[in-house]
Amino acid sequence: MIVINNTLLPFKGYKAINLFGIILFRKGNKLDRVIINHERIHTAQMLEMLFLLFYIWYLVEYLIRLLIYRNHRKAYRKISFEQEAYNHASNEQYLQGRKHYAWMKHLGM
Repeated sequence: MIVINNTLLPFKGYKAINLFGIILFRKGNKLDRVIINHERIHTAQMLEMLFLLFYIWYLVEYLIRLLIYRNHRKAYRKISFEQEAYNHASNEQYLQGRKHYAWMKHLGM
């Protein structure tokens, strides 16, 4: 996995962002195994959604949740992709047994 340390992305308040399987990591933050695993889970999600569909779904789901919660941080944390990644970020073995489209069970949360 490629990791690029920079000052532009992600925006302040976030440590890392995964763009097409490349982790952009904000300087001044600590990159640990939990963050890397979180982003690896996103890469698996992207691959099964053929990247473009992942980003479209992510944006649409975020906008719907933003309308519901009227709070950026809460809307972001309620996105099904993020729910799966946060719930399993500390389990480095998770991807070995992960079923395709596992994020879908978080749609109602």
